[in-house]
Amino acid sequence: MNTAVIYARVSSREQEREGYSIPAQLKLLQEYARQRGLKVVREFVDVESAKNPGRREFGNMLRFLETDEQCRVVLVEKTDRLYRNRTDALRVEQMEQERDIEIHLVKESTVIGKDSRSQVRFTHDVHVAVAKFYSENLREEVKKGMRSISGYID
Repeated sequence: MNTAVIYARVSSREQEREGYSIPAQLKLLQEYARQRGLKVVREFVDVESAKNPGRREFGNMLRFLETDEQCRVVLVEKTDRLYRNRTDALRVEQMEQERDIEIHLVKESTVIGKDSRSQVRFTHDVHVAVAKFYSENLREEVKKGMRSISGYID
């Protein structure tokens, strides 16, 4: 039986209350694993933004994958749950190539791995760029809102 890890993330406790709950992600990913005969050996959960590198459990997951000889599959709900920055995306891509890791993006019905076709990789790269854009645009909008509240309108 192939082994897998699960990665789930929300940006904040507020986001979790808005429907992006960790339990819902875990249930989806566990069911996906069961249907495909994957044995989940670890679950990694972060409650923090992915806009910058340095998430604790994301890093723990990568270290686990570097040292575990059997585990080659990461299950995640969708691209923006895994990363919203290029640094983390590049770290995962390097691991795909060097350790033959597969990333299963369940809601996107996509598997990214060493032998993924160029069209699949291109689409994934677009999803990474959109996720990064979302974070950067949100930051700009929050700043604009803060300035307008304080009396300065941009």
